[in-house]
Amino acid sequence: MDAATTVNKQKKKVKRKRPWRKEFQRNWPLYVLLLPALVCVIIFNYAPMGGLVMAFQNYKPWLGILGSEFIGLENFRRIFEFPESYQAIINTIIIAVWKIVLGLVVPVITALLLNEVRQAGIKKGIQTLVYLPHFLSWVTVAGMLKDILGLDGIVNVFLEKIGIEPIFFLGEASMFRQIAVVSDLWKGFGFGMIVYLAAISNIDPNLYEAAEMDGANRFQQTLHVTLPGMLPMIIVMATLSLGNVLNAGFDQIFNLYSPLTYSTGDIIDTYVYRQSLLNGQYSFGTAVGLFKSGIGLVLTVVSYRIAYKVAGYKIF
Repeated sequence: MDAATTVNKQKKKVKRKRPWRKEFQRNWPLYVLLLPALVCVIIFNYAPMGGLVMAFQNYKPWLGILGSEFIGLENFRRIFEFPESYQAIINTIIIAVWKIVLGLVVPVITALLLNEVRQAGIKKGIQTLVYLPHFLSWVTVAGMLKDILGLDGIVNVFLEKIGIEPIFFLGEASMFRQIAVVSDLWKGFGFGMIVYLAAISNIDPNLYEAAEMDGANRFQQTLHVTLPGMLPMIIVMATLSLGNVLNAGFDQIFNLYSPLTYSTGDIIDTYVYRQSLLNGQYSFGTAVGLFKSGIGLVLTVVSYRIAYKVAGYKIF
């Protein structure tokens, strides 16, 4: 009986392995194509994670990771002692929240308005013009903003013409957040608009016909048919945006800010850049970056769970 049981178990194992072997034999070219991408991810995403140990050390470059002193959570404690760290966290949250809110509201309104345009040529033209800035790099956009808002830029030339003193917009700390949010909105809301237009196109036309037969005008159709049809996508985009609360946009801020605007424009990413690469505080910069990544991971997991519970959206 024991021998028969052993044979049966071996047969079951063989049966379980066969589908995987057949799958690999049938699709091995696809796995080979995937291999370079997998190697790149391991080299550039996972291998550098070994450097996170610096967050728990008093890292000295000449001693290396293995020779530097281990100090535990001391670097994390310092995050909450420095006023610059507090200010960077506050700036990040304020800028990121405004970007998320306006990045949801403006594309929805634009998509609703553009959906009412009946001329296909005009509609496509507006759609292209609005979407075009999405492909510009922040280096290009920052250069444009400096030419427009600089002391000798177009705006200040106009202000001088009407008798108003020039304003150094990018050097005014009180105006930096608004400039950052508005410029990010101008550059990126076209992408969100495309997503919502795709959601509108999936709404059943029979719903509009039924609403029209019931006497609903265009505004009422938008309110009771279009918006409910867009709601699942709006919920998905909103919940997934929660994971970006601590991502205020390094590329944008780095190309726009200056020491004059550190008080309102310095975010976690730029703060880590200065502390680590410019000031040589590698351990402290790593600790701040790890702290931000940990919070971002928690928010991302929570947002995915909310998206799955509310809208049935599931990635994995």
